[in-house]
Amino acid sequence: MHFLDPGKPGNPGVLLLHGLGANGTSWALQLDALIEAGFRPIAPDLPGFGESAYDGCGWNFKRMAALLAELVSGLGAAPVHLVGLSMGGVVAQQFVLDQPQLVRSLTLVSTFSVLRPRNFSQWLYFIQRFAVVHTLGLEQQAKLVSRRVFPGPGQEELRRMAEAQIASADPRAYRAAMRCLGLFNSSKRLAGIKVPALVISGADDSTVPLERQTRLAESIPGARQVVIPKAGHAPAIDQAEIFNRHLLEFLLS
Repeated sequence: MHFLDPGKPGNPGVLLLHGLGANGTSWALQLDALIEAGFRPIAPDLPGFGESAYDGCGWNFKRMAALLAELVSGLGAAPVHLVGLSMGGVVAQQFVLDQPQLVRSLTLVSTFSVLRPRNFSQWLYFIQRFAVVHTLGLEQQAKLVSRRVFPGPGQEELRRMAEAQIASADPRAYRAAMRCLGLFNSSKRLAGIKVPALVISGADDSTVPLERQTRLAESIPGARQVVIPKAGHAPAIDQAEIFNRHLLEFLLS
């Protein structure tokens, strides 16, 4: 598994888990801030994304969590502060539920315990994504998703970066991950999470309904939610300074 590990060994590890189609470089705007605060950020590319090859032997969240547990244990970084965005937040939930002894804290960003679109427009978007990736391929999927995640004027460069990352993913891993996201449901297990938890949401997230993220926060004992104004589905990128402030306040508390 390819990963970024630019911090100092021995400092508290922060495992950063990317969203669907992205890779570890999507956390570039967090790395320096975490290092300066005394942490060791570790940003892996999950199998089939970025520079991590997919072996074709089954892609599911339990396997991803097990591979990540091996990674952080092998690096001597456990227990880690766990941070996951969108799909990465789902993998993070699986990780903390399967390997609680390896987790110091949990930060879930733009994610959910169970994905249920709230209106016709959202249902249409997810059906369209599923159809496009199985018929037209990842290049068209990349254009569809990047426009949704970075819709604003002045975000052209972010759209191009997102398109390039998604288009380079292994189609088998991408399709499998989409199916896993549609079937995921941790809602009955969240009460068992015992580590400090924070849910960070973008006020303008058009991918995961805000009420789903609020319900996630309410279901984890002691968790709190922060909603970042003018942020979309990727607040770690489009509102990086505010995001970093909230993340570090939580990690240092």
